[in-house]
This record gives sequence, C-alpha cells and structure tokens, in this order.
Amino acid sequence: MIVEYIRYRIDRADAEGFEAAYGRAAAGLAAAPQCVDYELARCVDEPEWYVLRIVWTSADDHLQGFRRGEHFAAFFAEIRPYVQRIEEMRHYERTAVRGAGGSVPSLYAWAGGTEAFERLTETFYTKVLADDLVGPLFAHMDPGHPRYVAMWLAEVFGGPDRYTRERGGYHHMLTRHLGKAITEPQRRRWVSLLMDAADEVGLPSDPEFRAAFAGYIEWGTRLALANSQPDASPPTQAPVPRWGWGVAPPYTG
Repeated sequence: MIVEYIRYRIDRADAEGFEAAYGRAAAGLAAAPQCVDYELARCVDEPEWYVLRIVWTSADDHLQGFRRGEHFAAFFAEIRPYVQRIEEMRHYERTAVRGAGGSVPSLYAWAGGTEAFERLTETFYTKVLADDLVGPLFAHMDPGHPRYVAMWLAEVFGGPDRYTRERGGYHHMLTRHLGKAITEPQRRRWVSLLMDAADEVGLPSDPEFRAAFAGYIEWGTRLALANSQPDASPPTQAPVPRWGWGVAPPYTG
C-alpha cells in the first residue's frame, strides 16, 4: 500500500464549498477498488490549511488504475475548482514505526489481564474434556495446555509476548494443529464452548469487546481448521497475530 498526501491552502470564505465538494467527490473514492481509505483533515492552528490522506493499493493503481478508471471523471469534476490551491501532492511509503497510543486500552487490559485469560482457559478446557465431539482431540492434553493457551490469547489481544518468548510463537502453535484433521462441527463446538466459558468466568460482555473477541476466535479457528487438513501447507514462520478493536482487511494472498 502507498499513502498519498495532498496539502491544500483554502481561503476561509471557500472552506465550506471545498469541504462540500470533497464530500461529493468521496463517492468516487469509496467506489474505487484501488482506494483503501481516505480522510480530509483541517488544521486547527491555521484553518486555511487542509491535508487529504488517501491510502492506495499501490502508486501504479492510483496513477494508472484510478486515474484511467470509471470513477475518476466524476471525482475530478468536483475538485477541479481547487486544483490550483494544491501546495503539495506526493506518495509516501509506510514504515515499521507505527502503533496505538495509550488512550485506548488493549483488549488484553479490557478483559482483565493474564488472570482473566487463565480463568477462561481453565474453565474452557474442563468443558472441552467432557465434550464427546471435541474431547477426543484433547485426550492426551498436556496439563499445562490451558495456561499456554491463556498465554497465546493474552499476547494476541495486546498483552505480554510470553508465548513468543517461552513457547516458540506462531511456529509452535502451528505444529499443534498440523495433521489433526479438525472438522467443521468440531470447530463450531470449540467456539461454542469457549463463548460459554467467557460468559461463565465473566469476561466483559459489552458489545464492542465481545465483537472483537468473537472476531478473533472465528478467524483463528478457521485458520486452525484449514491448517490441520492432511493436504495443508501453511507458512511455517509468521508473527503471533495482534488483534485490536477494529476489523481485519480482506485476505488477498
């Protein structure tokens, strides 16, 4: 992906019309398959300055795909009166320096930290071992397995990276699923039992947390099912996923 920044200087008398024009032009960005997202921001200190940020799938997709595509003409018709007000228009590559600030708690902190995830997995695996559908998959489970899964979940949801440091990270988790031939009914039962355990141990029940929590569980168990099939050949090295309050983009391979 590439980030385009366009900096405008707009007289205050024209600000309302400028914002309205971009509000209409944004329909073209929203419809363009080359556009990931966009945002128009106005400077608080010097209100005549605006910055438009557009994330494109690539610079070529922007310059060739979008500008030569079906949505550009309508987009450009709206912003044409303001093109001469552009002070800067450049593409930027993202770097590895990024992250969330402290104003929004991690899912790990919101859930209650390590102790909450350990309560969850202890209760959950008690249910699993007693279940006739998924129980056989865990018949020879290491007694420490609930604690290890709690470490994994804690790291995924923004807590300490203990699973990476102490257990081998993604690669180790992957090996726990290879060749297991998990079935879809087993996956669904696993998810159902985990959600029951989350209710039982009192994980936060607000819709925002539960939506994010359930989103990861669905995503992770579907990957585990796919990776467990006899003909699967998943990548053997990857970072432990980090799950936040937002949504994951579509997988494109």
